[in-house]
Amino acid sequence: MKITMQIQTLLLLLSACFSSAAFSHGEEKHQDKQVMFTGTDTEAGQVVVAFHKALESGDAVKARSLLADDVLILEGSGVERSAEEYASHHMLSDMKYLQAIDVKTLEHHVQVFNSIAISISRSSNKGVYKGKKIDSAGNETITLMQDSDGWKIAHIHWSN
Repeated sequence: MKITMQIQTLLLLLSACFSSAAFSHGEEKHQDKQVMFTGTDTEAGQVVVAFHKALESGDAVKARSLLADDVLILEGSGVERSAEEYASHHMLSDMKYLQAIDVKTLEHHVQVFNSIAISISRSSNKGVYKGKKIDSAGNETITLMQDSDGWKIAHIHWSN
């Protein structure tokens, strides 16, 4: 599963839509209560939820099985270009970190577009890791692709 121009175009369009919506409303306040979780019950959404659970519980085999072989993972200034690279390096550190802190998902939306799905979430991360107090907000975008084997995570972008 190669990340195609189609996915990049879709991400750019989604980004433009969200950016335009944010700018067009300025400081406007809305009375409607926002729905903070949508699409997490879809098959693609369940893959993302299972991936989070696998990382939090330390299940490296399960977490690896949900990634496309050529997954692209961006975090900070770092990049990992395959599931094997992530599994043999950064995954174990992520698991230790997630087991040491309390992660509360604040918002999670999954949209499915035929054989491509986009998961966007925000979280609150609190605790102590390696003697350092953690109190941060996390943002995550995951792109999934569906093939004959089901949904796989093709791209992850994490930021704080």
